[in-house]
Amino acid sequence: MRSKASVWLMFCLAMMVGCDSNSGSSAPEVGEVVSTFENYQETGDLSDLRQRGFIRLLAPRFDEPSGLPRDGIPSIDYQSQAEAFVRSLDLEPRWVYADDFGELDELLNAGSADIIVTNYSVTAARRKTLSFSTPVNSVQEKLVLPAALAGTPVSDMEKLVISVPEGTAYQETAEKLSRRHENVSVEILHEDLSDEELVQAVVGGELEATIIDSNMLNVLLDSGDADSPVVAGPVVNRKRRIAWAVRKNSTELLDKINQYITSERVITSVDAPELRDWATIKESGVLRVITSNNPASYFMWRGELMGFDYDLIRHFAKQHHLRVSVRVEDSPTAMFDALQRGEGDVIAASMTRTEEREKQGWMFSKRYLEINEQLIGRADEAAFTSLDDLAGRSVAVGPDSAFLETLKDLKRGGLEFDIIPVDGVTTEQLIDAVANGIYDLTMADSHLAAMESTYRDDIAVLYQYEPAQEIAWGLRPEQDKLKQQLDNYISRQYRGLFYNVTFNRYFKEKKTIANHVEYRVTPGKAISPFDGLVKDESLKYGLDWRLITSQMYQESRFNPKARSFAGAQGLLQVMPRTGRQFGYSNLTNPQNGVEAGLAYMDWLEQRFPARLDLAEKLYFTLAAYNAGHGHVEDARRLAQRIGKDPDKWFGNVEEAMLLLSRPQYARQARYGYVRGSEPVKYVREIKNRYLGYVEALGESS
Repeated sequence: MRSKASVWLMFCLAMMVGCDSNSGSSAPEVGEVVSTFENYQETGDLSDLRQRGFIRLLAPRFDEPSGLPRDGIPSIDYQSQAEAFVRSLDLEPRWVYADDFGELDELLNAGSADIIVTNYSVTAARRKTLSFSTPVNSVQEKLVLPAALAGTPVSDMEKLVISVPEGTAYQETAEKLSRRHENVSVEILHEDLSDEELVQAVVGGELEATIIDSNMLNVLLDSGDADSPVVAGPVVNRKRRIAWAVRKNSTELLDKINQYITSERVITSVDAPELRDWATIKESGVLRVITSNNPASYFMWRGELMGFDYDLIRHFAKQHHLRVSVRVEDSPTAMFDALQRGEGDVIAASMTRTEEREKQGWMFSKRYLEINEQLIGRADEAAFTSLDDLAGRSVAVGPDSAFLETLKDLKRGGLEFDIIPVDGVTTEQLIDAVANGIYDLTMADSHLAAMESTYRDDIAVLYQYEPAQEIAWGLRPEQDKLKQQLDNYISRQYRGLFYNVTFNRYFKEKKTIANHVEYRVTPGKAISPFDGLVKDESLKYGLDWRLITSQMYQESRFNPKARSFAGAQGLLQVMPRTGRQFGYSNLTNPQNGVEAGLAYMDWLEQRFPARLDLAEKLYFTLAAYNAGHGHVEDARRLAQRIGKDPDKWFGNVEEAMLLLSRPQYARQARYGYVRGSEPVKYVREIKNRYLGYVEALGESS
């Protein structure tokens, strides 16, 4: 078998002459990299842990959701709550990561960690070797069945084989069902199978039925697809408990955990709809936020949940010791309906305060953002001296946008210009079309235009309409106590330090590093100041060092101190949480930053199917490094739906990736909205620069 290094060398040639290459040996173990925390074996109780000074928290590596959290508390809260618990004991939390979910109990009992903190079910089998805390969550389990069996009770099914992974809570539930129903049998599968893989196996007809957590089915099944071959069947376990786990002898530690969970109300189960005001919210410990999946409010980037509205409402909640539960809706009407039904406590979604909405009975907090409607043109145009400059021009806007009424008012006032309605596009796409000369002008709200300007320098604000409009949090009319708390927060924070830092992060800071003349590469001259480091580390993973150098230029322009708006750091712009999961901190240190980035690249590469052509696998890996693995998988699924090849990037998956910034596609994607132009540009530019390096330095460099 060829070595992975030789495969990547052949890939260089394949890129030049068009041949294909596959195969490769396994990568080095993650444990081979230098860790910032030297682990040890300890099987004692809390008194022994106090002598160590640490409590080690155990989770699967990249314990991320199987989609954008759309209904409930994001799973990352498990980790933050566990860290807070450890610090409440005046100890330091340290994370230990398992490559396999099934080995969590073994690592804990072997003394490699002290508390399991993840979506870990309480089962009879696990109780034999572990002790569980007070539940931190409870979820329902549902059958996943072929659509032909929709609505059929289990007892009426002729014969049903339920396939579940070994050692899981699903196995326990399935075996209970088989004991109750003679027509039900159980097939035990490998323990490593994910929920997504189980659902896809039923979709593909490889399995007849399986069991999945009901909250996961919201993202794993497309409920809007009437032609879906599978459906969510009946609830088969109404209350499966999720808890933290410790060793059997950790009685003192368990007692402290239970005290903390009870006192801090670390309970994440989603309650039934309830019309709540401040007192009830405080008692529950959870603020239920209704929002929208878009670049201003709430989205996922590189596995991190972000958004101006999301960050601001979380900051408010944190000051009142509340956790945030998120509910995503697609339109203002749907958000207000959910609020009225008691499915949330507050709308935080860049909601405009209007006279019409107040007449309908809705209440709003003080404004936390002021916006203006703006006319957007190309950067080489002079600003309008007055609206008379609009005469003879054309403006492209969405037919359902508020801008349309503004423009119609101008025409009714006698101004001669053309309105071009464009269906199914976002502000981002209209601005891009104007920049590229497809449309003459467009309109945008000032905060969204400002956000676009952080990604590009080819647009300009030509005119701003007055007066400004107010953005505020939406409430039911009887929520006067919650309104008072929100208003107090805004009065304290508006234009303060936290507010300004957060506002600048989304609406002012450039999201791309300024271009400059790229390194002129000639034989015998270094590509970067870090060639030696990159060569050594790339070799460990069988990667061409020139490829990684091209990626490094794209990420940081060879600046080890670079930081992105999302918080990524170092030469390869690794997110701090990602670095910790591979054992690294201090990512601005060139050695740490490069090692962490390469470990992450290798991990991503292994998540794509082995059948992929080597070059295609590389493109997918680069796209995932930029935007996140989940968004790339969304694009692959979408590519297949629209008749493109899900196993090819250029001209296929990259086109689907661009569609994921459109609401009609993003709302059906598991990971939701993504600024698809970024990974598309990222992959193309790294590839082209890499080919330039190969040509300049020679194929054997």
